[in-house]
Amino acid sequence: MLLSKDYKFWFCTGSQDLYGDECLANVAEHSKKMVEALNQSGLLPYEVIWKPTLITNELIRKTFNEANSDDNCAGVITWMHTFSPAKSWILGLQEYRKPLLHLHTQFNEELPYDTIDMDFMNENQAAHGDREYGHIVSRMRIERKVVVGHWSDPVVQNKIASWMRTAVGIMESSHIRVMRVADNMRNVAVTEGDKVEAQIKFGWEIDAYPVNEIADCVASVSASDTNALVDEYYEKYDILLEGRDPEEFKKHVAVQAQIEIGFERFLQEKNYQAIVTHFGDLGALKQLPGLAIQRLEEKGYGFGAEGDWKVAAMVRLMKIMTAGMKDAKGTSMLEDYTYNMVKGKEGILQAHMLEICPSIADGPISIKCQPLSMGDREDPTRLVFTAKEGHGVATSLIDLGNRFRLIINDVECKKTEKDMPKLPVATAFWTPEPDLYTGAEAWILAGGAHHTAFSYDLTAEQMGDWAAAMGIEAVYIDKDTKIRDFKRDLMLGEVFYR
Repeated sequence: MLLSKDYKFWFCTGSQDLYGDECLANVAEHSKKMVEALNQSGLLPYEVIWKPTLITNELIRKTFNEANSDDNCAGVITWMHTFSPAKSWILGLQEYRKPLLHLHTQFNEELPYDTIDMDFMNENQAAHGDREYGHIVSRMRIERKVVVGHWSDPVVQNKIASWMRTAVGIMESSHIRVMRVADNMRNVAVTEGDKVEAQIKFGWEIDAYPVNEIADCVASVSASDTNALVDEYYEKYDILLEGRDPEEFKKHVAVQAQIEIGFERFLQEKNYQAIVTHFGDLGALKQLPGLAIQRLEEKGYGFGAEGDWKVAAMVRLMKIMTAGMKDAKGTSMLEDYTYNMVKGKEGILQAHMLEICPSIADGPISIKCQPLSMGDREDPTRLVFTAKEGHGVATSLIDLGNRFRLIINDVECKKTEKDMPKLPVATAFWTPEPDLYTGAEAWILAGGAHHTAFSYDLTAEQMGDWAAAMGIEAVYIDKDTKIRDFKRDLMLGEVFYR
């Protein structure tokens, strides 16, 4: 996975000197124990760093600005152990620019019924202090995540872990650079968009290159490097000749190996983390990139078909957010193709011509070589498989002309009832929540695209938190969606986000 930084999160505890040095010593001891326990829980994907208790305007401001300037700090977790006057936080919050989590907790889990006195009450008053702090953050209209519960509870720790992945997505969004090979598919609306506004809003850089500049890089790949990668393919994947001559088949495979190496070298040299291609503009490339793109996606690059740079950036973003996740099931670009409308068996067949990421594969992965009517090139090779079963989220970032909207649909991935032996592409099959008919209607009403950035490993909440941090509308299609309410939410969004 192409993740560039060893991110960490700062733990900042608020208090004041009203209650004396002994109280402050206890505050520091408590917060240190909490940080140690969080790090030892095994649930957090990133390390938490304890910071000295914040008790003055100057120290709060200094700490937040140090967090801003530390490239490895991906966010700050704040907690008010005692009562921390909220005006002390204003300057620091005004200047802070990274993700923020408010952990509303307290050191003790249970009231000490037999011993509780006013000293204990003064020292352990997060129920009081966190409300003061929460008020000023809300008054300042600052986007943050609030997690409530005891810090030792695995449910709370998992919520912090989930937010950490969103925070890293927020941080890395400003480092996403998309390389466009040629332009988007002619006359297609949804793959278009305002690239300048995307850079302002998300930090994405979207640059175009003439296809033959990349093709020259592909052509410069040596035969020895190409053959070594072909050998790796043949060792890793099943080879489905299906009557083709073995040597002729291998030559087609070698074309994709050369494309993979050439594309990756170009991406690395120019510092891009996502790529789009278009079958209508292949220049000197001998095949439409298929297997090559699938392998690049598996390595962590984002991809969008037909010039869809928004999907390419979102796939990259979602791969970053799932980096290092234990038992991850995969993230990929997908496309809605065709329906099964048999009652009780409804679903949408997801695929694309060639470029689905093998990270979502279930079972064996095969290499096929078959003709492709688009692209006017020789028969491309591609990885073929079926996707895993399980819950996932499909997202579509769309440009509405005056603003962006992120559509988030919970989906349930299934196996198709029967095999599809004549379909030579990777496929997934899912039923959108709450059902095919409501889900599809809501998706269309919201203006969702036919391409999606999909992941088994992220939640609608995480993607919505990312959208909130970016200052854009998020609409949810899930088990609770009702069309009448959904239309009202869209109308409210038009008013709020205009």
